[in-house]
Amino acid sequence: MKLIIAPAKKMLVDTDSLTYIDLPQYLTQTSQLLTQLRQLSYPEAKALWHCSDKLAQPNYAWLQTLDLHHQLTPAILSYSGIQYQYMAPDIFTEPALAYIQNNLRILSGFYGILRPFDGIVPYRLEMQAKLAVADHPNLYAFWGDRLYRALATPTEPIINLASQEYAKAITPYLAPDQPFITIVFGSLVNGQLKTKATLAKMARGAMVRYLAENQVSEPSQIKDFDHPDYRFDPERSSATEFVFIYQK
Repeated sequence: MKLIIAPAKKMLVDTDSLTYIDLPQYLTQTSQLLTQLRQLSYPEAKALWHCSDKLAQPNYAWLQTLDLHHQLTPAILSYSGIQYQYMAPDIFTEPALAYIQNNLRILSGFYGILRPFDGIVPYRLEMQAKLAVADHPNLYAFWGDRLYRALATPTEPIINLASQEYAKAITPYLAPDQPFITIVFGSLVNGQLKTKATLAKMARGAMVRYLAENQVSEPSQIKDFDHPDYRFDPERSSATEFVFIYQK
């Protein structure tokens, strides 16, 4: 069973807490993207990133000097967004760390696909960014089926805890009849199921922690997710979508 999650925009360098184990599998392709990004002018980079000058200026300066082999942080500690804060991997037990290394994969516009202990540097590049590379019009075309091939065998269940933006990098390449289960964290608003982004990110991080701490190996066991604010809803769920309802 493989779990997929999205990266976070907020990143940090932490070379002290845990040591990285490997380099990312597609570092050659990442180098190609880095070369392409460095050819952008500042206005082009800012437009690609859809951010303010306050964010774009330091990111553009960093882009010119970053070294893919220096000051590397394990991917699971490099991202510091809400999902990762609620996952809290820095206090995982050894068995939980081993579990995520074997089962968890982080999808990335820049690195493609990451194991938790792959060494990476901070970057800014979302999967949906409209960056043309060589003959490819965007990053989905650039990465193609590589991410799926690195993710799972054709019969292995995939548990989708990623956003739609990142799941789209995997779903076109699924093998026939391969289990692909999307986890939905929703709130009932006037009887309608609504996904609130911040709450969903918090819950995704908490679920990864739960799966790792409990060494969950079968999709059916996910329904037992033990969280004070969420309950599994069998009526709204299906074989391809597990729905958890916010209780507060």
